[in-house]
Parts: sequence; C-alpha cells; structure tokens
Amino acid sequence: MDFYAMHLEAAQIVRDLCKLPAPSHHEELRAEYCKNWFENNGFENVVIDEALNVIAPVNVSADNEVSVLMAHTDTVFPDTEPMPFVEKEGFMYSPGVTDDTANLAVLMVCAREFKKSWKSADGSGLLFVANSCEEGLGNLKGCRKIVETYGKRMRELVSLDSSMFGYFTDKAVGSHRYKVQLRTEGGHSFSRFGNRNAIHHLASLITMLYTVKVPVEGDSKTTYNVGTISGGTSVNTIAQDAEMLYEYRSDNRNCLAKMQTIFESAIAAFRATGVEIDVEKIGDRPCSGKIDPVRFEALRERIRAAGKTVLDMEYQSRSGSTDSNIPLSCGIPSICFGVCRGAGAHTREEKLEVASLIDGCKLFMEFLQNSY
Repeated sequence: MDFYAMHLEAAQIVRDLCKLPAPSHHEELRAEYCKNWFENNGFENVVIDEALNVIAPVNVSADNEVSVLMAHTDTVFPDTEPMPFVEKEGFMYSPGVTDDTANLAVLMVCAREFKKSWKSADGSGLLFVANSCEEGLGNLKGCRKIVETYGKRMRELVSLDSSMFGYFTDKAVGSHRYKVQLRTEGGHSFSRFGNRNAIHHLASLITMLYTVKVPVEGDSKTTYNVGTISGGTSVNTIAQDAEMLYEYRSDNRNCLAKMQTIFESAIAAFRATGVEIDVEKIGDRPCSGKIDPVRFEALRERIRAAGKTVLDMEYQSRSGSTDSNIPLSCGIPSICFGVCRGAGAHTREEKLEVASLIDGCKLFMEFLQNSY
C-alpha cells in the first residue's frame, strides 16, 4: 500500500477543507465537499442527514449490525469566512487544521483504500461518517443523531479526533453548560446610588461558585469554569443586566450530579434575595454508562496493538469530552484517538505536521484491517 501517496492526498483534502468555514451547526460547505468526495471515490448511497452528517455506508442493509467510524467537520471557531491558511517548512497553519480537519482527511482516504478489498465476514456493515457539531455548543448533535438512528444496531463507534499519538479516550467527561442572566432595577450611578447592580450580584454569584469543593469518587476528576461575562450599559449606569457562561465537568456520573445540585442551590439562594435570575442549559454531555467489559476491552486492545505495530508506542487510555461520550453513555463500546500530529488546537495558531499523516494513515489502516 502506497502510504506516501495516501498522505499526499490527505494533505490536499486538508488544504481544500481549510478553505471552507464550518462553525458548529453550519457545516454545509464541508458536508457537500465530503459527500462529493465519497461519491467520486466509489461509495454508493452517500447521504447528508438532517444533522448535516455525511454518511458513507459500506455493506449496510436495513437491519444488519454496523460499526461506525467518524471524524467531525466543524471547527471550534465561529468564522463564516475562509480562515487564514499558511504552509511552510513541513507544517500547515490554520485554525482547525488538526481539530478535526486532518483526522477527517485520513479517515476519508483510508476508508476508500480499505473498502477496495474488504469483505464482511459476518454480514455486518460499516458507516464512515463526517459528522457535525462536535465542538462546544454543537453539543455533539451529529453523533447524537447517528446513535439515535443506528444505536440499536451499533457494535461500536470509533472517533478520530486528536493531534497526538500514543493515547486513546475511553472514558467520557460529562458536562453541563449554562447561560445565566441576572437583572436588577439599575439606574443612574449618582441619582439612584444604592440600587442593586446586576454586575455586582453576578460577581458575588461567581465568587460563591468558585468556593465550591469539587466532589471526588475514587480517581475521578471534576472541574468548573466561568468562560465569559458581559453586561451593563455605561460607566455612569448602575447595571440592570449581566450574564455569564458557566460549566462544570466530571468523568464520574455521581460527581456530575452533585455539581448540578450545588449549582441549583446557589441559584436558589440568589433568587431568594429578590434578584431576577434566568438560567438556560445550553450544553449537556453525558458521562459513560455501563458497557460490556469484554467487548470494550477487545476494542481497546485493537488500538493498543495497532499503536505498537505501527508506531512502537504503548498506547495509554485517558478521559475526555469527545463524540464518544454519546455511545459510551448508551452502553456502546467507543474510543477516540488521533491520526495526526500537531499543536495549538482551539487557537488561531494551530498547526499540523504534514508528514505525520503518513503515520496516521498507517495507524488507521492497521486498526481497520485488524478490526473488520
């Protein structure tokens, strides 16, 4: 197999996709590109579903079991115009170039090469998916739709999403995300001095939330964060409104539930003072559920074996918030790993080591050939 040629083709797909903006919920341009690419490379019955997932089925009938292999099309950036792209000294620089554009490109070229000679040994099928809405407030919409549609038939789900080798994610970090808005009477800063200030009360709420001692069970990890704040009208106005975006995360279901109770208690305490507070949940990512340990370990072992064979690396497991959260919460074995090397994910200085796509293609092909 000519992995050098595959990596060159994957690199060209990265160049093409980086020209197409794809904020979460608006991946139309990339979805159309991927659909056309799959169709032009021998895939039949390729569709874009209502969630903007591109689904390229192989040996999929109305009711046979399927394994899903996916990488996401959206970027974490809100840009609706093409973002900068620079290529020099063996690197590509562009927001989203590794997360998840390079992983998607490797999935595409490997899917085509694997399909050429693959025969299902037991009648099961494969779904290669370029999925939507993995990032941020996309809230995993694309993967949720795939599990909703195929969940009862799914053997496993594999997501390609990382800019480093040597690790795979097999434990879901759940999260709840909220927009919190406070309103008070406000007024002129001089003539109505003493009226309640929404910014002051929001700051007090944040201070309360930051005094929380996070719950712990075993080796669990739980965190919280206020990501944005805004509000007020002018320097001489007592602010009538203020808002924040707040989240907490945990890789343990019980700890996540305890954080929810703590948050709801804090909101109730402030409402009791007469401050008007609106709370909107804008994100909900679940933790792992109960999964058949034998099937799950077999899936883990296949990426460990591929990593050892191709890269001579001992692959380690870790927790993370990825598309795998959805199948894991439903009891479906799932892992997430990367097939490229880069740095600066979720920053505008993000970069991809182009030559790493060779190792990525080798790793994913080894995984496919030993799995299906």
